[in-house]
Amino acid sequence: MKTLIAFDFDHTIVDDNCDTWVIQSTPDKCLPDSIKKSYQKGRWTEYMGRVMSYIGDQAVTPEAIRSVMNTIPFTDGMVELFTFIAGHKNDIDCIIISDANTLFIDWVLEGAGLQPAFDKVFSNPGSIDTRGYITVQCYHSHECVKCPINMCKKKILEEFLEDQNKLGIKYSRTIYVGDGSNDLCPLKCMREEDIAMPRKGFTLERLLQAGVESKEGTLLKPRVVVWSSATEILSELKAVIQ
Repeated sequence: MKTLIAFDFDHTIVDDNCDTWVIQSTPDKCLPDSIKKSYQKGRWTEYMGRVMSYIGDQAVTPEAIRSVMNTIPFTDGMVELFTFIAGHKNDIDCIIISDANTLFIDWVLEGAGLQPAFDKVFSNPGSIDTRGYITVQCYHSHECVKCPINMCKKKILEEFLEDQNKLGIKYSRTIYVGDGSNDLCPLKCMREEDIAMPRKGFTLERLLQAGVESKEGTLLKPRVVVWSSATEILSELKAVIQ
């Protein structure tokens, strides 16, 4: 059986947030206060819709935005990790579950030539409308009270595993790599043989150290391995497929 490895995108694959990185494409490289103050907790995707509308109003083209996206830095060791994964597709399936958007993610991966490593990208749909503006839609609706209104990563992971199972594809192990608070929920559906890999010094690691889920009565099953560089993720991956 194959190993499944699932990644968050912002502050995991890339060493920044593509939704804030895009602001560098604006003439003044900043947003007006009216846009900044419009954000409501848990409604980031709706906020990004307003950000992209503002950027479109400044006559910034999708091509210019793509050029900016191609300058976002990858986290240390990620390019080498995905080069390895692309060369071992008989053993590894690799997906992204991200609260960014499909357009930005595709542009970043295409720019670095890393798309062959990935089997599926789950993110908020991004597209270019008839005006040449980028639009972003919410990924789905869900009933999880812990997650942002537009995305529950646990639901996405569960549905992917169920769909794969229907195709006769089962995984000996799932590895989940992330950094943020919304990366905690998918760990709840993982097994003892699975591996949760929070990025060192980021929110997910702090939540796990604080035992947030244990305090809420949920005992997380996967083994936890903290990482700082993707070389550590690569070492874990090599160990489980060999």
